[in-house]
Amino acid sequence: MIRTKLSLRRPLAVLGAAFIGLTGAVAVAAPASAHHTTITATAACDQLSGERVITWKVENSEGDKAATLKTVTADPKTPVNVLTEGADSVPLEGVVVPKSGTVEAVQRVPGDTATAKLTVYAMWKKNGHDRTNEGTINLATDAPCSPAPKCVDASKATYSHTFDGPKGTATVKLEGDLPLCGEEKQSFTLVSYFAPRPQFATPQYVYGTPDSDWIGGTQTEIDLKVEIPDCHTQVDLVWGGTDEVIDPLVEDGKRYGDKKLGSKGTPGNRSTGPQGWYNGGDKSCTTPVATFASSCDGTVTVSLSNDGKISKYPVEFEVRGENGWSKKVTVEPGKADNGIVVPAADAGKVEVLVDGKVIENGTYAWARPEDCPLPTVTTEADCKTFTLVVTNPKDGLPVEAEFTYGKQTETRTVAPGTSEKVTFKAGKEETATVALPELDLEMQVVYAPEGDCGGGGGGEEPGLPVTGAAAGGIAAGAVALLALGAVLFVMARRRRLHFTA
Repeated sequence: MIRTKLSLRRPLAVLGAAFIGLTGAVAVAAPASAHHTTITATAACDQLSGERVITWKVENSEGDKAATLKTVTADPKTPVNVLTEGADSVPLEGVVVPKSGTVEAVQRVPGDTATAKLTVYAMWKKNGHDRTNEGTINLATDAPCSPAPKCVDASKATYSHTFDGPKGTATVKLEGDLPLCGEEKQSFTLVSYFAPRPQFATPQYVYGTPDSDWIGGTQTEIDLKVEIPDCHTQVDLVWGGTDEVIDPLVEDGKRYGDKKLGSKGTPGNRSTGPQGWYNGGDKSCTTPVATFASSCDGTVTVSLSNDGKISKYPVEFEVRGENGWSKKVTVEPGKADNGIVVPAADAGKVEVLVDGKVIENGTYAWARPEDCPLPTVTTEADCKTFTLVVTNPKDGLPVEAEFTYGKQTETRTVAPGTSEKVTFKAGKEETATVALPELDLEMQVVYAPEGDCGGGGGGEEPGLPVTGAAAGGIAAGAVALLALGAVLFVMARRRRLHFTA
């Protein structure tokens, strides 16, 4: 049988089989002058099957006679077939090689075959000549031939990643065109932390929920995203699932080490990309808050709290008053301290500091509360004297009182829970003034002595007692004047009083 224009055709070629490691190494055992066949070969590696594919080429030495290949022996003993496009393959044995023609046949041998040999017994029928020839091919020097992998083992897979710590985002992608084998999966996790400082420090506490996903099957790329606290933080891109998350990170405790993607060691170095960790943030993960309350006795009560969404660490507060007064107190996360009282002598200016800086809304000055009771003024009057009395309620501050009657002025300091009085010699003036400068108060008090002072003024010898209807009228007038004085006192107090919230 004579077939020309032979070519390889095989279903694996349609599927894209890759052939590598071409080799041409032939030994021909026949003198050039005799009837003979010349046998050469080339080889390639079929990476789909892992077999070496040898293409044998048998050439007829005679230009006037065809050669019939009566016997074909192959070593290794695997089929040697002639491939014809559009038809089934046929064995090389029995094929007729045309005059000065060639025939190509294909043999598949195991991938680890070191040497192959083809022995051909040919006959030229016209004159009865025959000849046995052989050819060999050395495959030992070629690269090993093994099946191309259809997947990659998870223990050998490599990845690439992106990482943006301040934004809390990352991606991880399987490198190459092959998926992970079978049901294998590889997980990766992105986690953010509360941190005590913008550099690595402990303890750290997980913020929010870590984001974890896996690569496997048809899923070859994942996106990860976590929330970032509005304070000092650490963000890590970790090899493994959520079971790898460390919470909390403490001194002398577990660390991620080379599990962080982008590390120098395994497994982190199996992913190429930037370092998968970040430390930053511009403020402490605390919520220091101070509120103030003035007391009637001049003291200021300072309430300190550390209770907020980002409160994860204790806060050391320092409360400072005037005259060098200060006090430090530590408030744990989620707690408060209401026991700081600044003495009245030091409460003119109060500051609350954290880390040496006054906190927001952390400055205050004592101001008299609106519900503090005011001092009271009473009088005692007769024809010779006019006495003014200021009584200061207890649990308050000392108050300075100025008593003025005519051209005479006396000043007294009235301690809380006590009274101070000043007695003036009665004169012609009908009113006196009591001023409390610290409270911005000024009161006018009417001089209204009881009895008949002989002409309606003080400073003279008293007359005889007045009796009867006249006496009753005088008494009624005195009562009216006392009432008027009380009204003037109240009006003056209300008009001049100022409160500072």
